[in-house]
Amino acid sequence: MSRRINRHLVLDALNMALGQRRPGEDLIHHSDRGVQYLSDDFQALLKVNGITCSMSDKGSCYDNAVVESFFASLKRERTKRRNYRTRNEARADVFDYIERFYNRKRRHGYVGNISSVQFEHRTMRA
Repeated sequence: MSRRINRHLVLDALNMALGQRRPGEDLIHHSDRGVQYLSDDFQALLKVNGITCSMSDKGSCYDNAVVESFFASLKRERTKRRNYRTRNEARADVFDYIERFYNRKRRHGYVGNISSVQFEHRTMRA
């Protein structure tokens, strides 16, 4: 979460994800065509880590349906009901929603009505 949507935000996010998750081969990073994703720094980080870059077609909202659905859930289930006094308070609450509820407890119909963490564990064992 940042005041600006720039290359530093997406570089930090990708580095954090890579450090925490240590993904295997054949990873694909999908995004829209925002300048932050097109930056030389971000493209170099993808390449160094062997990540295939995938970008939606210009003006195609359907390519990002999954992430749009996530943000609708975040707003409906958490942030819409809250007034945050500070950015840090908002950051902590959004982190709590994603890490403690959305990924670990919330059931997702598109993966068999189980949590994302349960689905990942099943998939990684297969």
